[in-house]
Amino acid sequence: MLATFWPAIHGYATTGASYGARVACSCRFVGGRELSDCRKDFEPGMELVSLSEDAEAKSVTARFALVFSQTATYRKGPGCMLEPWKK
Repeated sequence: MLATFWPAIHGYATTGASYGARVACSCRFVGGRELSDCRKDFEPGMELVSLSEDAEAKSVTARFALVFSQTATYRKGPGCMLEPWKK
């Protein structure tokens, strides 16, 4: 049964983690807000996304249900950019 829904689950989880990382990175390193305050910028339904920050690397990692993760890193000029997705 899980195999039937796995592509959809994986897609939603990857998208949610990517959205969370990008929004939180921009909030933190462009907007200068505390990471804990960045959750206010999330859309409803993002409660399963957790955030962690690497201040030295200027990056934020978002994890969906502790299984899927995505990192966005701030770079002067383009701003926060996601790491490439792995297939």
